[in-house]
Amino acid sequence: MNIAFFLVPKEDVIYLSPNSTMRQALERMEYHRYSAVPLIDDAGKYAGTITEGDLLWKLKREPQIGFDHTHKVLLKDVAQHVEIKPVRIDQQMEDLILLATNQNYVPVIDDNEVFIGIIRRREIIDYCFKLWQAEQKV
Repeated sequence: MNIAFFLVPKEDVIYLSPNSTMRQALERMEYHRYSAVPLIDDAGKYAGTITEGDLLWKLKREPQIGFDHTHKVLLKDVAQHVEIKPVRIDQQMEDLILLATNQNYVPVIDDNEVFIGIIRRREIIDYCFKLWQAEQKV
């Protein structure tokens, strides 16, 4: 099966720039109730994922920032502690499933490493469940 079938296109994905601020990340994550958001650079390339934990660790390690100064800290200056690996759009379903076992979503890039969307783990689980159900009926 082609993994493009599961793709949530970039225009439907909430993402941030590495040049966004911690405050922007916190506000967007709170509004959408996300614990992680992909970072997309000015060239449209996937630049990693910022998580709530990354933001909290930054505040813990640099208490002088405080919440009142999060508008001054760029996300590119916040260490990413979890590596969310992307897949290429032409990769096989097996590659996708292996990554999704450890990630809530899998970023998808094209041949030029440009971000084109994500595949959420829940769609992969649903697909696998339907395959299992079909197999049980045989």
